[in-house]
Amino acid sequence: MSYNMKYLDEELILYSKTDAYPFHMPGHKRQNIDFPNPYSIDITEIDGFDNLHHAEGIIKEAQERAAELYGSEHCYYLVNGSTCGLLAAVCAATKKRDKILVARNSHKAVYHAMSLNELDAVYLYPRITVNDLQGQITVKQVEKALYEHPDIAAVMITSPTYEGIISDVAGIAKVCHAHSVPLIVDEAHGAHLGFGAGFPENAVRLGADAVIMSLHKTLPSFTQTALLHINGDRIVPEQVQRYLGVFQTSSPSYLFMAGMDACVRMLIEQGKELSRNYRKLLDDFYQETAELKNLHVMQREDLNIQEAYGWDDSKLVIYAGDRRTDGSDTSKKRMTGEELYQILLKKYHLQMEMASGNYVLGMTSIMDNREGLERLTTALKEIDDMIEIEKIEAKKLECMGTWGSNKSQIAEAVQWEEMSEARNHTAEQSFTARMYTKNRQEMQIYQAVELPYREVSFDEAVGKMAADYVFLYPPGIPMIVPGEVISPSFIEKIRECQGLGLNVSGQSNLCDERIKIVYF
Repeated sequence: MSYNMKYLDEELILYSKTDAYPFHMPGHKRQNIDFPNPYSIDITEIDGFDNLHHAEGIIKEAQERAAELYGSEHCYYLVNGSTCGLLAAVCAATKKRDKILVARNSHKAVYHAMSLNELDAVYLYPRITVNDLQGQITVKQVEKALYEHPDIAAVMITSPTYEGIISDVAGIAKVCHAHSVPLIVDEAHGAHLGFGAGFPENAVRLGADAVIMSLHKTLPSFTQTALLHINGDRIVPEQVQRYLGVFQTSSPSYLFMAGMDACVRMLIEQGKELSRNYRKLLDDFYQETAELKNLHVMQREDLNIQEAYGWDDSKLVIYAGDRRTDGSDTSKKRMTGEELYQILLKKYHLQMEMASGNYVLGMTSIMDNREGLERLTTALKEIDDMIEIEKIEAKKLECMGTWGSNKSQIAEAVQWEEMSEARNHTAEQSFTARMYTKNRQEMQIYQAVELPYREVSFDEAVGKMAADYVFLYPPGIPMIVPGEVISPSFIEKIRECQGLGLNVSGQSNLCDERIKIVYF
């Protein structure tokens, strides 16, 4: 046995005592919320405490409180996260071999549901914004697809996205219902919506038939806790309950359920006040960071109506260069998203949610405090000043010419400029647009996963069908799914992401440049 063995509980306790500030999930932000000793209330389905799978008492009442808070007819507690809610909703809304209209930027759980129910997918591709985000799904896109495919059984979209982009849920719901088709909305990142203070309305009240929201992502609730809301009769509640019995553990955690009930109670009693205070913190942050010269914190005006119907600005999208709405980049020497992420982590002890090609994402919630936002503001201003100084120094070296006492410095600067130009040339082609381009589809997911497969080198895989998903994680949106053809450009995408230090995941051994292909 190793003497250097580490234990998770001890490491978590040590970490909790550091000054690391969480701009990531869960939404309780490690704040000390009044809650009992977990061991003292950790029970099973004993007398008087109901059963989640056949709720008739105290759990039924708790779910009804959540339904009333958000405006749904039925609400179900999810202790396996939004993942099991997505699985249950998609399977309950469709039958085997049905056709589903699905946004391509859906979470991987949606693809797993399509595979399990052997669904034929018709994809909707969101527009890529000028600021390099996956934008909205429009009403026109949905309407056009429903006319072209009158046998669509259900529509599935994500709103808000990981970065807070919101689609016109009310308009899409109206179109879906005109075609007698249910709308499922993955609102995992929007459990805080609908409480005023400048935040958009939630999808439940906007007419969606099924809405899945993660309490733990943006609210004070334990990781793995979520809600599934059902409205109307286009998705039968009994079918939802049936599939929740399949996808949800038979031993649901009473700690999780008690945490959800406490979270809902907090929102009922203090929701509007907490949202107002939260709004003030966010407004101050955006005002303080509006004048950055080299970094850029995305503002609402950076998104036009074609790109986003709305935006949830609780998501802090921070570009590692001055990425304006016209696509220009005034910083010739621009760092990557991963480089900014690492500086914020290592120098300032600010743990961000994720890094992408040219930005980092910070998650906030009603539990954030002024000190945390001010620490981030100070860090961004200092980094911005550092970049400005480097630009001035580089300009001085450029003016000095190639002769003098600073030849090595000049050579280094020239080399850096060449690297930066190459990097910016790639960035101008839009990282997100490249990562999520449409792949040629040879067969449906459920067909491909049933066939034999083998793992081969990247070079050998070109022209073959993928037998595995490849995700950028987070956010867990697939770059390719089983049944789609692996192109030379797709292999280059994987290598580019790995070169940027991003987490490219799948069941294949991607680190050794090997990937699973359909083999028959």
